[in-house]
Amino acid sequence: MSEAGGRPERGDDHKRRASLPRKANPRLAAGRARALGLPTRGTTNANRLRRVDRWLLATQVPRLRDAARPLVVDLGYGSSAVTTLELADRLGPEVHGLEVVGLEIDPERVAAVAADRDPPRVDFRVGGFELAGLRPVLVRAFNVLRQYDEESAAHAWQTMCAALGPGGLIVEGTCDEWGRRSSWVALDADGPLTLTLSARVSDLDRPSDLAERLPKALIHHNVPGQPVHEFLRALDTAWATAAGLSTFGPRQRWTAAVESLAEQGWPFVGSSRRWRHGEVTVRWSAVAPV
Repeated sequence: MSEAGGRPERGDDHKRRASLPRKANPRLAAGRARALGLPTRGTTNANRLRRVDRWLLATQVPRLRDAARPLVVDLGYGSSAVTTLELADRLGPEVHGLEVVGLEIDPERVAAVAADRDPPRVDFRVGGFELAGLRPVLVRAFNVLRQYDEESAAHAWQTMCAALGPGGLIVEGTCDEWGRRSSWVALDADGPLTLTLSARVSDLDRPSDLAERLPKALIHHNVPGQPVHEFLRALDTAWATAAGLSTFGPRQRWTAAVESLAEQGWPFVGSSRRWRHGEVTVRWSAVAPV
């Protein structure tokens, strides 16, 4: 799945682990595609996914507006419908005809949110990495892959990518319980494109504190000699160098640190205005495992 990793290059914007079955396209006796995956812990807090939702608003609205059917899948919404409903509320005013479908592999969780259904605007179904036979333009899959081993997580990526609609995008990542520290990978049918880090920077001692929230594809590669480790180390160094700006607040310090890395040639993607939100997006080729 991964592009070959490498050193920074200049570029323009743009316990036992669970495992998945390797059998291709498994089926139920009735012929329906089997929901692939295991239930998550189900932890759901209101506003937990606000950081990734704000990034989606800033970067993915044109993709949804251009789609014949602007369908979004929220994979693994947990024990409550709250984050799925928040996603619909945030994107809905910007995208005419938006449809959001929350998928859970546990039928009891789907039954528990029946009162929150408002199709076609918002619906809930049983489904997993196969995306329940839907062909979405956008998939938000948060906090669903950390329980899997790395090989199974890569297989889940492949399964989701194969189910995307034309021009579709998956945003797969993880965050802490309160949504103050997040990271995510954006990937399309050809594989991963970017890594985004996002945090309430006033809570950080240093940027590498975010390492514990790296996606499954990277978290075990944060070791010397790997590009993602080099990236976090460089960000820590720039953060330390910008310590004098702490007087003006942590956001100014974060922005200065990211600006320093941009000047060094790290291939950042998107508007520099996002940096003021404690966010930075870098091309996958700069951080991919080697």
